[in-house]
Amino acid sequence: MLHLLATSMLTSALVMNLPARSRQILIRGALSRFSSPHHPSSSTVRLYASSSSSSLKIKNLKALAAELGSSSTSASTSSSDPTTTTTTINGWVRTIRTQKTITFINLNDGSSLSGCQCVILHDDTSTPAVDISALDISTGASLSVTGFLRPSSGGSQSFELVVNSLSLLGSSPPSSYPLAKKRHSLEYLRTIAHLRPRTNTISSVARVRSRLAQGVHEVLGGEEGHHFVQTPIITMSDAEGGGEMFRIVTGDQSDGGEEQGGGGEQLDSQQLSAEITSLGGQISKLKSDGKSNKDPQVAQLVAEMLAKKASLSPQPKPTPTPTPTPTPTPTSKPNKPNKEFFSKPAYLTVSGQLSLETHCLALGDVYNFGPTFRAENSETKRHLAEFTMLEVELAFAGMSQAMDSAEGLLKRLTKIVLTDCEEEIDFFTMQYDKTLKDRLLRLGGEGEQAFKRIAYTDAVKLLQAEIAKDESKWAFPDVKFGTDLATEHERWLTEVHFDNRPCFVYNYPRKIKAFYMRDNDDGETVGAFDLLVPKMGELIGGSQREERLEVLERKMDMLGLDQEEYWWYLDLRRFGTIEHAGYGIGFERLVCYVCGVENIRDAIAFPRWNGNAEF
Repeated sequence: MLHLLATSMLTSALVMNLPARSRQILIRGALSRFSSPHHPSSSTVRLYASSSSSSLKIKNLKALAAELGSSSTSASTSSSDPTTTTTTINGWVRTIRTQKTITFINLNDGSSLSGCQCVILHDDTSTPAVDISALDISTGASLSVTGFLRPSSGGSQSFELVVNSLSLLGSSPPSSYPLAKKRHSLEYLRTIAHLRPRTNTISSVARVRSRLAQGVHEVLGGEEGHHFVQTPIITMSDAEGGGEMFRIVTGDQSDGGEEQGGGGEQLDSQQLSAEITSLGGQISKLKSDGKSNKDPQVAQLVAEMLAKKASLSPQPKPTPTPTPTPTPTPTSKPNKPNKEFFSKPAYLTVSGQLSLETHCLALGDVYNFGPTFRAENSETKRHLAEFTMLEVELAFAGMSQAMDSAEGLLKRLTKIVLTDCEEEIDFFTMQYDKTLKDRLLRLGGEGEQAFKRIAYTDAVKLLQAEIAKDESKWAFPDVKFGTDLATEHERWLTEVHFDNRPCFVYNYPRKIKAFYMRDNDDGETVGAFDLLVPKMGELIGGSQREERLEVLERKMDMLGLDQEEYWWYLDLRRFGTIEHAGYGIGFERLVCYVCGVENIRDAIAFPRWNGNAEF
């Protein structure tokens, strides 16, 4: 009686933990025969779907089977014990193996890394006959399978589904299906991005990415009480001041020709846009080589780019002499005005930070989470043209509080992934980075440690002393105050000096940081910080924002930024300014770090980079 009661309570608890769609699944787990000889009648743990729910996710099916299986070690099942209580699963064939008396199909519906082994017994009279000889079942085909669970005798899975019936939903011709059973390179998979989510690696990345995104809202919006703000993608302001932005051109503007009534001017505009993009690429290349905004070559290119951007703005034209308006004929078309859709040049945003600050100074702590764009002429494994940014702004807070917030968020997200994506993390640790799980446990698990913090000037001194031992080991041995630290410098700090522990570097030289970062009292540095992590380098960047109007205006003048374009941003300092700080996380970089994959193009569904916008 106690055993039946325990089984009933377990069943109820499992049902309550299911997602809403699967909660209608009725678990009629019947342990009708136990190891005791007083219960000789039956031995099947039976799970079946009610008529209101046609199928069950494999992830939920596995969890239920594992829980019910562990509730009694005495339960056993054999193929000679037929049952009418069944469950249905849908999915895609990963592998199929046919023998004389049995066929094994590994079916996966994407809800978990490992699929469900479906067993078809050809000569067993205790189960309904399932004839698959007429069906074109091969790798990639989609199936709907109905059957009952039993413990598996194989070593790679704890249970299997004995098939009662099977439906082929969609065939997959093996002669043309591009995903063979062998392991494909990630480079090859990028050429078939529409199918690569069916592979173990990319599907695992997608599940971890999904859980991280959910975790962002759970932690920031739920636990911390921040307000979520959706900042605009279209902007007229350059938040980073680097000019590497995509300009928005409407179809009418790009067509040119007589219908525009100004094709020549439009061609000039297109040429200027191309030159601006090219200059942005050159600036990006110089910065990646360690040069700062104050470098003469960089400064000259920035000045040229700003001048070209200014020339794109609509200029007042002399009023033309009125001429009689011709009477339209059926074959004539009225000329369209040649003007910007948004009245002046607009771009795809590189950051939502400036817009986010407006709500921070009204609602308090806020965050945004959305797409951003950068016209970087770069093809490294660390850069994308379209990427996702998570940005946080904290009201009445300084740099120290922003670092505390970033550290807490990263630790909490890591714990979520370690708990809810354990199978995926184990897979990545085995296939890509043997140290991954240990690093994540030190970051947000059982071995959690506080992040280290070091001032930029102290970090430079440490690097200078280390490089002096053997300059030949370094690609960028010239490190001094004002150097924008390269990845090799960042990794040495976090991996060697701090023994594989994340660290914050703070108080950077003002000349290598953005205009909105608050000047420190020394006149040389700003209250900016980067979070460096092992194996990657910079993961998070942030700062205290410059809240003093006169200081911000002076810095904008020094950098050649037009205050008229930022009038609304300056208003935030005119009307009720406050101390505030924030930070940003490149979400794809976070996914790479948590999954242990090296190329950022594998951390997003459809990567865009210079020369590629396929799919």
